[in-house]
Amino acid sequence: MRNHRGADAERRIDADDVDYESVSVPVLVVGAGAAGARVAIALAEAGVEPLVIGKRGHGDAHTTWAAGGINAALGSLDPEDDWTIHAADTLNEGHHINDPDAVELTTEHMPDRVRELDEWGMPFDRTEDGKINQRYFGAQSFRRTCFVGDRTGEAMLEALVEKAQSLSIPYRENVMVTRLLSDGERVHGAVAYDMGSGEFVCFSADHVVLAAGGYSALYKRHSSRDAENNGDGPALALQAGASLLDAEFVQFHPTGMVGDRYGEDWDGRLVTEAVRGEGGRLFNTDGERFMERYSPDQMELDARDVVARAIAREVREGRGTENGGVYLDISHRDDEYVRERLPRMYERFAELGVDITEEPIEVAPTAHYSMGGVDIDFRTGETGVDGLYAVGETVAGVHGANRLGGNSLAETVAIGKLVGEHVASQSIDEDPALPEEMRALADREFASMAALAASDGDVAPQTLLGELGNLLWDHAGILREEASLRTGLERLDEIRAATADLRVEGGRTGRDFEFAVDLSFSLTIAEAILRAALEREESRGAHYRTDFPEIATDWRRNVLVDDGDIGLELSTRGVPEPSDAVQAALDEGHELDYHHLE
Repeated sequence: MRNHRGADAERRIDADDVDYESVSVPVLVVGAGAAGARVAIALAEAGVEPLVIGKRGHGDAHTTWAAGGINAALGSLDPEDDWTIHAADTLNEGHHINDPDAVELTTEHMPDRVRELDEWGMPFDRTEDGKINQRYFGAQSFRRTCFVGDRTGEAMLEALVEKAQSLSIPYRENVMVTRLLSDGERVHGAVAYDMGSGEFVCFSADHVVLAAGGYSALYKRHSSRDAENNGDGPALALQAGASLLDAEFVQFHPTGMVGDRYGEDWDGRLVTEAVRGEGGRLFNTDGERFMERYSPDQMELDARDVVARAIAREVREGRGTENGGVYLDISHRDDEYVRERLPRMYERFAELGVDITEEPIEVAPTAHYSMGGVDIDFRTGETGVDGLYAVGETVAGVHGANRLGGNSLAETVAIGKLVGEHVASQSIDEDPALPEEMRALADREFASMAALAASDGDVAPQTLLGELGNLLWDHAGILREEASLRTGLERLDEIRAATADLRVEGGRTGRDFEFAVDLSFSLTIAEAILRAALEREESRGAHYRTDFPEIATDWRRNVLVDDGDIGLELSTRGVPEPSDAVQAALDEGHELDYHHLE
């Protein structure tokens, strides 16, 4: 991609004593990770020049932290695998509240998307006969996860960025959107600020694609980067008039780093599922390989929610470490094999004084991925707000109640291509202008942001974000129940009230201002999580209610959240059935046999 200055980028408009830059583009892509990049590539290949904007430096997106692999039914090692079995595994893992259309579009297209990435230079690990290698990930019937050691996301984003650059796709880095310009029926652009200069920017856009990530980083312990995945994508869409779907489903990855030995900066950081996919074993402090009691057939490679709850139970019953964790051990594997297959993990822990070829890692569950998000039509990316589309972790539907490991990267490229092609097929104004009412909305937003930057109260935004993280961990974490969820909502109101006394230091270029903007998004999504979790009176996948511990047949429904006249409004709808081909794969009952690894 190349640096972008719009045709009227130099024009400054004075409104309510606030200056801002005005930029007009046909398609604005918000988010520069894999999903946004793949949308942009599809647009450019169809002859439409988008502008891609991201909150961080170019090529520095959260995609790079997806380490373990990307799923596609290539059959490199297990030729009996096919896309319908991949779809069946995804539906089973999602406890059958996934959008079947979304699942089937993703799984059917993924073999072609992986081959495409291979052609674009992604250096996949190979088998001895030159095929793209594949490994087991949890709850997958066959070895389906393609990988580049344990740096798959980084390698994938590098390939996508290089492809985008070859197409000269414009981009702007270090730009944060604070509001979409929408009347609830149609989107017309976005309000943002340049995080480096502090300058406000008003984007006029005929179409806007949200690819801004999810919201798992709202939790105290999480595997995301700091100030990433804090809900801005879903919150922007909700405010613009779109609906959220299944906000209660937050995946807790079984193996996040924990322990004084690693230090506070590493708390919650992901230990890739590839460690278990390559044979890693979990032990409690009694030296017992405890997954034998919970899942004797699939062991450590059962679904993420199953393994995470098993670890939580071991800790709760006194068989965990002093730091609230258990041990993950791959030292029984050949040393060279571990260094070859898990180079990043080996290097990371070596720098922390742990040789994973000789000793175990201390791990505990960590908030990792949000299955919930914007409700879209997966064939088009449409949100129900004209001109507004969404893709990637910002949306819900593919993963249902629990995500199959390796499917997050898959969704970004499979659906990203389809969304880009659909947007390119629409009638597009190459130089859209803002309607007067949207210009007035932008003026009000800029004045509000200027006032926020000048806030001189007593409460630091980061303090409130920390309190919010504790609140969600305590009241909407791995285990939930009605009284605790209601307490969480009460505490949320207290945090929201405290935002009236914010202190923002450093102006619009400081981290305080970024955190203050994050707060508005994060509070909205936290409320959606709590209310949706309270609404769903059952346990399904990553959502576990101790007061409703079983799956309820009549709760095979999705929970929708809308921004109503007096606050968030919730409703439910039924889930469609899969195609005959995928139903046949479900009926065949394929299942991972862990003991192939023994």
